[in-house]
Amino acid sequence: MYRYDEYDATLVRERIGEFRDQIARRLDGRLSEDEFKPLRLMNGVYLQLHAYMLRVAIPYGTLNSAQVRTLARIARKYDRGYGHFTTRTNIQFNWPALTDVPAILEELADVEMHAIQTSGNCIRNTTADPYSGAAADEIEDGRPWGEIIRQWSSLHPEFTFLPRKFKVAVNGAAEDRAGLRVHDIGLQIVRDDAGETGFEVWVGGGQGRTPRLAVKTRDFLDPRDLLSYLTAVLRVYNQHGRRDNMYKARIKILVEALGAEAFIAEVEEEFEAIRDSELRLPDAEIARIRAFFDTPVIAHPAPLPEAGEPGFRHWLRRNRRDHKVAGLSSVVISLKPVGGTPGDVTADQLDLIASLTERYGLDEIRATPEQNLLLPHIRNEDLHAVWLALKTAGLATPNAGLATDIVSCPGMDYCSLATARSIPVAQAIAERLEATGLSEAAGRLTIKVDGCINACGHHHVANIGVLGLDKRGEEYYQITLGGAFGKDAAIGTIVGKGLAGNDVPDAIVRILETYLQLRTGEDETFIDALRRTGSDAFKEAIYVAQ
Repeated sequence: MYRYDEYDATLVRERIGEFRDQIARRLDGRLSEDEFKPLRLMNGVYLQLHAYMLRVAIPYGTLNSAQVRTLARIARKYDRGYGHFTTRTNIQFNWPALTDVPAILEELADVEMHAIQTSGNCIRNTTADPYSGAAADEIEDGRPWGEIIRQWSSLHPEFTFLPRKFKVAVNGAAEDRAGLRVHDIGLQIVRDDAGETGFEVWVGGGQGRTPRLAVKTRDFLDPRDLLSYLTAVLRVYNQHGRRDNMYKARIKILVEALGAEAFIAEVEEEFEAIRDSELRLPDAEIARIRAFFDTPVIAHPAPLPEAGEPGFRHWLRRNRRDHKVAGLSSVVISLKPVGGTPGDVTADQLDLIASLTERYGLDEIRATPEQNLLLPHIRNEDLHAVWLALKTAGLATPNAGLATDIVSCPGMDYCSLATARSIPVAQAIAERLEATGLSEAAGRLTIKVDGCINACGHHHVANIGVLGLDKRGEEYYQITLGGAFGKDAAIGTIVGKGLAGNDVPDAIVRILETYLQLRTGEDETFIDALRRTGSDAFKEAIYVAQ
């Protein structure tokens, strides 16, 4: 993984010193909350319902054991003993005192981490396929490009105060596990007829109040032109993006307002003017960054274990993934114990994960958009030992990719923007599906729950989405069907009137029971069955008891 050089270290330390002074001025009254707000947001500090929250960046989702141990120490020392992993592969601490934030940032800097640009109207943390460097279907590791974008975008003077937040994702595999089409810019690594790799570019996706799928603006972009092209897109957005209405300020609205052809034409004009400038990436610099992301080599690969306890075999079937290197596997650490809070992990669990990462995982771990963790490089002969350790810590729930692997935003338990609770609803759904056996029976599908229209839990691109809203002081929940996250990306459709929170778990049960009746066989997934049959039968099932 990438290691800071003197420029990275200096930038982060200077930023901490600057923010420490800003916090001191807020605490002694020299800065009002309105004056302090844009400053704290650019350093990852939110003011939530009950306390400040600190969001820490995990660039392209990659961590090592020392960093995980530091996160555990921060959770134990400055928070309430846990952290929360988000859909953008960051980690949030929900209860730090504002006076402690500079000390937390110093501890993060000691292990080459920071909270810069995890909020605010700027280029946010760039995400990537969590299986980068390990995926059996990989064209090229996308993380070096994520690192190049991180270095270019951090405190970029031209793009520090954009019309609205801006999110970039990179995917280097045949399957899109980064959700490119719901990002402001999505970069898909492709190979041309000559065997050279470059980027297929998608622009203008996003969720929230007006969900949109990105449009393709380039079939093939030379990698050396990456920063020139990104600059061109952002300049067009910075010039034309709405600043008078925050609900119409995202680039997805601009692309729609101008029309895709006119938007692309403006980007191409700017791109041609700057493509041969100092922004053109030298081959030597690309090679230097790539060198930090080597693929592991196994001298004596072992096959997958053929024996073991039923629980171990079941866990392998659900939480293990094939690796591009013979003798290795990737293992999902589910942060979705049935009845637990999706994405939460305790300090003790983080310490255990750090030890497993160091001992068995080639000192590398990933955060995923599903609010789970991933050990990308586990030797097959170590799988049983890893499972035993995870099981002891309550981290071996065998539900990766199943209905109980629910994604949820914090909702009204924490967030000042939320209009309804989301965590209790997600917990109740998981408990109901586990009790009925439907999670296992239904196989691969996604359920995502949001507590407001901002959609931090990504309900729009869930096979089954749940959106909590406020109606005259009462919480109610809309059900959406048909969303998808990857190459077949789709925005889910609202199927009918809202439900009371207590009615949502039973409605989900009836949806899955209907799917099991309608599917043509076990190989037909929920989303495929829904697309084949349409949503009417599922809608009838949802409202049968209403």
